[in-house]
This record gives sequence, C-alpha cells and structure tokens, in this order.
Amino acid sequence: MLVQRECMDSITFKSDTVLSDVHMYTPNIRHLMVRLNAVGQPEHTMDTTLEDVGKQVWRGAFLLADYIWNNSYLFRDCTVLELGAGTGMTSIVMATVAKTIYCTDVGEDLLNMCERNIIVNKHIYEAAGSEIKVRELDWLRDDLCTDTKNPYCWSEEEIAHMYDHTDVLLAADVFYDDDLTDAFFQTIYRILSNLKNPSTIYLSVEKRLNFTLRKMDVTCDAYDHFRLCLADLENICDGRTKFIVEPIKSSFPQFLSYERVEQLELWKIIAEPFKSNAQQ
Repeated sequence: MLVQRECMDSITFKSDTVLSDVHMYTPNIRHLMVRLNAVGQPEHTMDTTLEDVGKQVWRGAFLLADYIWNNSYLFRDCTVLELGAGTGMTSIVMATVAKTIYCTDVGEDLLNMCERNIIVNKHIYEAAGSEIKVRELDWLRDDLCTDTKNPYCWSEEEIAHMYDHTDVLLAADVFYDDDLTDAFFQTIYRILSNLKNPSTIYLSVEKRLNFTLRKMDVTCDAYDHFRLCLADLENICDGRTKFIVEPIKSSFPQFLSYERVEQLELWKIIAEPFKSNAQQ
C-alpha cells in the first residue's frame, strides 16, 4: 500500500481542454465553471448547460476514483465498462489496475476530448499495460454503434469481448435528468442481461438541493428519481438476474483534491444469475 500511495502522490493529470473547477476543493476561493467559448477562449460561468455537463469534471468522478485506488484489489485485471465517461478521468484511474476499459459516452466532440485526455494522461496507467477503448454508447438506442463512418464505433469482436468478459460497470455523477436516468437504468439492465459473467456496478451520485416554485420547498428531485430507479432494479423478478443494491460508506482515505461533502454517495449493485429454489 505504501508503494501505491507514493505512486499516487506523483500523479499529475494533464489536459489540452479547459475543465471545470467547480468541484475542486479550493477553500476561500470562489468556485467557477470554466469552459471554451466558440472561438476557443476560456470563459467562466456559474452554470452549465445539459449539453456541456460531460465536458466538466464533477465531484462524483473524484469520489469514485478515490474508491478505485483504495480498493484496487477489486478491479485487478478486470474488464470494465464505464457509461457516461465524460472527460475520461475515472477510466484513466481504473486503467491503473484493470486490464481493459471500454470508456463510453455519446457525441463526437465529447468523445474526441475524452480520447485526447486519455492520450495525454497515458503516463498514469501505461506501466500497468492496460488498454482504454473510447467508444460510443447512446443510452437512447437499443444497440451499439457499428457504423464504420463513426470513428468511435464498435467492432463485432469488441462487442463479443465486452459481453463475454465485462465484470465491472461504472458511472460517475450522471443522474441529473430524469429521462436520462431512466435511459441509463434501461441500458444497464439490457447490458447486464447479456453479460456472460456475474458483474458489479459502482455508481456515484451527488444529492443536489434545489428550491422549486412548484413545491415551494427545497427538493432533491433528480436524486429521488435515482433512488426510485435503484429500488425498481432491485425489485425486478425476471427469472434471469438478481440485483442486490448496497450503499458504500465514504469513509475511505481521500487522495484527490476536492470537497467530499456529505451529499456525495456511492452505490454498489451486484448482478448475479437468478437461482430458483430447485437450483439452490
């Protein structure tokens, strides 16, 4: 563990894009979003449009990265599928221990940025001999993109490999829109139903408080919907897959610099083949 800590202390993330510092822990400094404007110059804003959320780094990604580093034995030599990878930071961290990572999102501009980030940060994981494949995975589609005109399409061999070998799925702070949350859970159910191996899903989420005029109160609507989806998944009785949902305590050491607020949560979903009473 000492060697691992020393290695982590020396890690520096690099990027040729301007990422958000809104979830970096900088005490006594105003938190501002940073993004590129139409002419490529950085601009600051206190809000982010839905189309830009994948181009920011959010606290949930840092929390999940910390968990991976603290529990590297869980991911050693695994095949991992990350959904909604955004900047690719969590996939980069996972590549320090896992064997193959399918780093997925949607939108060519976002995937271009993600791939550039992975290339310039290869120094972090290259000693592990891991491979990160950036691919498109659209939660609103039932199939994987195999259109060769898309630079981030899947080959038939990759699809077969992903279904035959994936045993870990990840998603960091992607639950901010109810329709997309529904699409996410439909996607993982579809993928899990086709995986050859039992698998574990790790999800990070931040409970964001908002005042709504409709309810005239502070609510956490996106988080509440996420919890409903978790409950629905656990209650599925399809005779094929059993889902066990568990919260993970965030008491593990913090290696990355961010504010670990109490609203940050980690969840684990264990997906295993359903066993009837006769099989048991």
